[in-house]
Amino acid sequence: MSNSASSTDSLMDHFVAKPCAASVDILYQDADMLVINKPSGLLSLSGKNPLNWDSVHYRLVNGQQGISPAFAQAKLPHRLDYGTSGIMLVGLTERATQHLNRQFQIRAVQKRYMAMLDGWLTADEGMISAAIVKDKHGFGRVRMCADTGKAALSQFRVLKRLNDPPRSLVAFTPHTGRTHQLRIHSQSIGHPILGCDLYHNTQSEQMAERLLLHASDIDFEHPTRLQPMHWHCPSPF
Repeated sequence: MSNSASSTDSLMDHFVAKPCAASVDILYQDADMLVINKPSGLLSLSGKNPLNWDSVHYRLVNGQQGISPAFAQAKLPHRLDYGTSGIMLVGLTERATQHLNRQFQIRAVQKRYMAMLDGWLTADEGMISAAIVKDKHGFGRVRMCADTGKAALSQFRVLKRLNDPPRSLVAFTPHTGRTHQLRIHSQSIGHPILGCDLYHNTQSEQMAERLLLHASDIDFEHPTRLQPMHWHCPSPF
């Protein structure tokens, strides 16, 4: 193992997630899949550090006492960031999981997010196009790089402008699925998402107790019935 790999593992192992008291809510269930609402402050998958055992996947496989049964075959075809809340799809059979995985791979799944941004955006709607690459000098971070980055496109629409302090409630539709895409794109236009610990300005991180980013809507094809499905989960902020 190289020294750089050892350093990365060490950094990863030092992160310990805070306990999350909120439950994983099941919005829809059948024999093939689940649609769930992930709370903010919960990992999608358990971490390498044994202290980070709690996660969406752990809770689904082992059950949530008094809330939901155990789904031993549960698999996650996609993830949400630790601080992001909202809709996730879960496969309950190998066939269903493979079909859902394929939909994400070919970008057949459409998602929409709600976010609260610092300040007032000048435009009511628009596109943010900026290529993204992993930041080798900042563990867990990405950066924008036109030369080596992968294309990333985020569509936004301002739903409401709020006062005291100035904030903008925005609906995001990502047309690509890069890591931290909405978070760094928001920062790139001078309006970072409130509560974001990685991509912020001098005030935005302290303006919220959590990352104000929520996966509110999803459109996909049911993995066995092959019918179009849409789910909506209202934003908690």
